[in-house]
Amino acid sequence: MRILLTLCCLLLLATSAFAELPSGNQFTIQAALASGRPTLVDFGARSCIPCKKMAPILEQLEKEYRGRANVIFVDVWQDNRIGGQYRVQMIPTQIFFDAKGKESGRHIGFMDRQPIIDTFKKLGVK
Repeated sequence: MRILLTLCCLLLLATSAFAELPSGNQFTIQAALASGRPTLVDFGARSCIPCKKMAPILEQLEKEYRGRANVIFVDVWQDNRIGGQYRVQMIPTQIFFDAKGKESGRHIGFMDRQPIIDTFKKLGVK
């Protein structure tokens, strides 16, 4: 019993160390766009290599900008309709929305931390 409990604890620690943003959906995006804050929606997939490289960046930015900007990850392979709704043709695709919920730009492919921060600054995030 002790061994089983120890294994469960180790598994929990291992999975939390590699936690990723939960996959958003249409409701999550609409709530973010209505929040009055600039929003980044990253359309990707958990098994996509560039998407995996972006995951820790997005997670860190989500924490860093919480309350000032929204950072959302959407796994288009979990919900394949949502990519079509936002005209996503390749993954990863990052779409930036201004505080009014209007699309202000998009980027296709891996996007590093600094260009995301620069875009948030252009959108008025301090």
